[in-house]
Amino acid sequence: MASAGGGALSILEYFGGEDGNRCGYCKSEAGNVSHGMWAHSLTVQDYQDLIDRGWRRSGKYVYKPLMSQTCCPQYTIRLSALNYQPNKSHKKVLKKMQKFLQDGEVCNSTSDGISVEPMDSQADSPVSCNTSFKREISEDELKPLCTEGEDPAAQHREKAMEKITDGETHKDHGDPIDTTTVKTTVYSMPKPGKGADTSKPPRRKAKDIRKERHLQKMLLQKGDQTSQQSAVTPTAAKPKAGGSKSIEEFIDVPDRENVAHRLEVKLVPVSMEDPEFVASFESSAALYAKYQMSVHKDLPYECGPGEFTRFLCDSPLEPETLPDGLSCGYGSFHQQYWLDGKIIAVGVIDLLPSCVSSVYLYYDPDYSFLSLGVYSALREITFTRELQKKAADLCYYYMGFYIHTCPKMRYKGQYKPSQLLCPESYSWVPIEKCLPLLESSKYSRFNGNPKEGDKDYLTELSRVRVLHKRTVMPYSIYKKRRKGPSDETVVKQYATLVGQTCAERMLLYRS
Repeated sequence: MASAGGGALSILEYFGGEDGNRCGYCKSEAGNVSHGMWAHSLTVQDYQDLIDRGWRRSGKYVYKPLMSQTCCPQYTIRLSALNYQPNKSHKKVLKKMQKFLQDGEVCNSTSDGISVEPMDSQADSPVSCNTSFKREISEDELKPLCTEGEDPAAQHREKAMEKITDGETHKDHGDPIDTTTVKTTVYSMPKPGKGADTSKPPRRKAKDIRKERHLQKMLLQKGDQTSQQSAVTPTAAKPKAGGSKSIEEFIDVPDRENVAHRLEVKLVPVSMEDPEFVASFESSAALYAKYQMSVHKDLPYECGPGEFTRFLCDSPLEPETLPDGLSCGYGSFHQQYWLDGKIIAVGVIDLLPSCVSSVYLYYDPDYSFLSLGVYSALREITFTRELQKKAADLCYYYMGFYIHTCPKMRYKGQYKPSQLLCPESYSWVPIEKCLPLLESSKYSRFNGNPKEGDKDYLTELSRVRVLHKRTVMPYSIYKKRRKGPSDETVVKQYATLVGQTCAERMLLYRS
């Protein structure tokens, strides 16, 4: 994908990272194992390809769990937004918001019948950078890159990087949900019995009986004897006119003057050059701090403007536009929820060539009765459907990671139809086929065809692109010029993890 700015390049430093760190899900002190890269810049197409290989970003840090070794395997999950239909629990949340906006009605119930475990955007993250610093490449290094043969001296600056320590509450992002009481269903074995009494008619649902009686009553009033006879069986009941409502019908609130509240959702680019982003920065940062301190019990210094910027505003994604693409462009955005002129929630999202990728959600705890986590997820699904009308390839909603070993992370499977990414073949498999495998083993290959492997596996290490001393070169040239011990093992590991396509397109920074 070409950018409007004239061809942005992805520049990454690969850290490796096979040492175990503290897991934010099972609380293991050294069970989380992942690979990490620092993204100085990243095109939206490269990031799309990376998340389709199991990578995920936290600010500018991009990580990939080592699935076969980590304590809590994290499987990339995506939803086919075009085929999504709200289930009963999701409809309750949408109706609750409708009633609040139209009539000001507040539901005091603490549960909407949803399996309401905190989303991973509201749980400790397994992300832990295994290095205590990041190297900032000098501006000279990032100027128009030199051709082979030039030998300018590369000047590097070292800057201390905030450690992502084992106990720090960085979240695995992308997944707004309601933080209310957990509803647990306990299953038990049925008691032994003699079975059904064949001398009696089969039991029927009370709902079907009521429908039948109502239909018979209506037909009797009309004097339609023929229809009355056909209505004896429940199969004759006709479905409601128009069928089930779409998610858009639940979200759309009539634009009346006498509504109790007005909700406006604004899409704002994450850029200090954007007037709306700058104008709302202070109120957005204050909302983030209020959310973190209330929901996650962070201390003030842990959620100040600097942390807010590093975590949710600093993005490696290069903004891009296309003539036949989205009018808003691609890149990182804040989707702000304004209620009666006050910002009450912000969904951080990435708009990529094939998807809307949810990064994080924070909201005003005073409005938790609106189930803003679930509601924002449903709004993001709706937004994905709207974008697909303008960009045909953008049809998926990525919800981050599905973690079957962590019960509070299984709620993502309630959004259907969803798929999980096979950790070996990198193919997408319906979640219904994956769950039985995960019940028997926390790590599993989902693709049942053992012959179908990674379609973008590393074939030519020599063609991996490297940025070395301000010069872009293939690994074959860099290998000859490099002084010191060989780093072929590290470069090969990096190229294997990102795939041949990205390895040839992105630049691997080597000092």
